[in-house]
Amino acid sequence: MLLINDNVAALGAENNLDATDTALSSVVGQLSSGLQIQTAADNPAGYSIAQSLQSEINGYGAAESNAQTAVSVLQTAQGAMNQQEAILQQANTIATQAANTTTAGTGGAADAAEFNSLIAQLNQIASSTTYAGTNLLDGSATSLVFQVGPTAGSADQVTVTLANTTGSALFSGATFDISSVAGAESAMVAVQSAINTLASDAAAVGSSQNQIQALSNNVTVAQQNLTSAHADLVDVNVASATSQFTSLQILEQSGISVLAQAQQLPQLALKLI
Repeated sequence: MLLINDNVAALGAENNLDATDTALSSVVGQLSSGLQIQTAADNPAGYSIAQSLQSEINGYGAAESNAQTAVSVLQTAQGAMNQQEAILQQANTIATQAANTTTAGTGGAADAAEFNSLIAQLNQIASSTTYAGTNLLDGSATSLVFQVGPTAGSADQVTVTLANTTGSALFSGATFDISSVAGAESAMVAVQSAINTLASDAAAVGSSQNQIQALSNNVTVAQQNLTSAHADLVDVNVASATSQFTSLQILEQSGISVLAQAQQLPQLALKLI
């Protein structure tokens, strides 16, 4: 039907062109941002799920960083304890040497001086072993809590107890004079006991380090899986979007052409008058 006042065909063509333009704008936005869900209006349910997944991903990322920090802390403590073990082994050798016979004069005094110097080094190492300003081996850091998972609570936390490895702690405040056989023998017993104690403390730290490393590996895998799920939900399928973009471009060009022709219909009606 040819009408002069109302051009229904043109209105229909214009509405279709508007719909095509809206869809084209959406695809352009997807391709330019790389996201198929940019706002909650694009997919309300998907947006909600995506935000939840992103929260978990961020939590896992922070937990992974915490785990690596924890490993670094424990490696620092273990390195210092290894030095202390070497010092105690040397002190045991000197005490054993002194217990063999009483060395008169300079020899005995030299052994005693070296022994006491080694014990002093234990205190120096314990007091100077720190991480980010936290003393690790002087007894002030009785326990450290590491958050190695994305949720609050003990399930995602590891508590590590660090021993006091100062000389006074390892020897319970005792002092030694190895210038005599009896004194050297007493020192041998104490030093060998300290070696065993420190070895046990170091083993506990090593076990905690292995535990944290295992949890870190699990966190990494979980984060990868969640990131993949988030990408599947949010990221645009470039191949599909590009194909849709091409189709909409053709449709828009066609719509413009048809609208131009529809706008000429009232002119045809005038020819009948």
